[in-house]
Amino acid sequence: MTDKEKSWAIAEDVARMAGVSRSAVSRTFTPGASVSPKTRARVLEAAKTLNYHVDINARNMIQGRSTFVGVVTSALVSPFRAQLLAPIAHHLAARGLLPILMNADDPDQTSYALQRLLSYRIAGVIMTSGAPPLSLAREYIERKVPVAMINRAPELEGADVINSDNHAGAALAARELFDSGATRFAFIGPHATHFSGRQRCEGYVDALARLGVRKNRITLCNSTISSYEAGQLAAREVLADASSAPDGVFCATDMVALGFMDEARRAFGRRFPEDIRIVGFDDIQHAALDSYRLSTIAQNTDALAHSVVDMLTQRITDFSRAAEVRIAPVTFVRRATTG
Repeated sequence: MTDKEKSWAIAEDVARMAGVSRSAVSRTFTPGASVSPKTRARVLEAAKTLNYHVDINARNMIQGRSTFVGVVTSALVSPFRAQLLAPIAHHLAARGLLPILMNADDPDQTSYALQRLLSYRIAGVIMTSGAPPLSLAREYIERKVPVAMINRAPELEGADVINSDNHAGAALAARELFDSGATRFAFIGPHATHFSGRQRCEGYVDALARLGVRKNRITLCNSTISSYEAGQLAAREVLADASSAPDGVFCATDMVALGFMDEARRAFGRRFPEDIRIVGFDDIQHAALDSYRLSTIAQNTDALAHSVVDMLTQRITDFSRAAEVRIAPVTFVRRATTG
């Protein structure tokens, strides 16, 4: 194969084959632009023959705007993150926008990666929970790059936020554990440093207090991350003393709950729900597996994705609009771990 055969076809090639002007090719591939049906047909036929595709980078440069959106996230191995990224990509595509995924797990690379995003003249940025600190995100706002966040504290002036209703979800978990007969309770998750974890912990403790549960009957087990391993560590910590071990456990995420369940079974011989009732948060696919059948609080990932893209596109149109905070409802999914 020659170099010429390997090269990309350009608009001039299409114009030459179709016998039209370069601008006619551009209008054919611009939604809403005026072009006659006959010309459109000739251009499309030539484009098909040449396997031509619009050069998005060149179009963005000519039009002075971008169709790229940075999606900055962490914990890409998290099942919930995968469930969230798919609808984000879908809703961006529906608005004619293309995601550029940036991994924020490595703090040494995060600042560099965020700077690289600016070189793409991005239209905006979406940040998820666990993504970079606000100090890094603030630079985008200062450059008038729209920022929208998912499950983050609404602390960045000029940024829009969509959060799941963590307090309501935690209250549902507390009521379920209480009604299923639990008398000693525990919360497991990153409630000291993580926004969603803190909200879920606070909502859980507040709901239990309204149910008449005294604070000395509630154990708070903090972790630095929401992972399977964190759940295992928590099980070894809170179940070591049988006299004070909880029989009602609410975990900040499903992955924490799954780790807790496996370690409780392996190391302590505990059964669910006979010995311990447990509720997770997220409703990842693993939660429904027969080996777990975990009761959980389901986040509506499509609603989160739709809202964050909607707010971002509104701010792209009007950067000075007032910042908005939305709340996405959650639902309780009852399975075998609460009876």
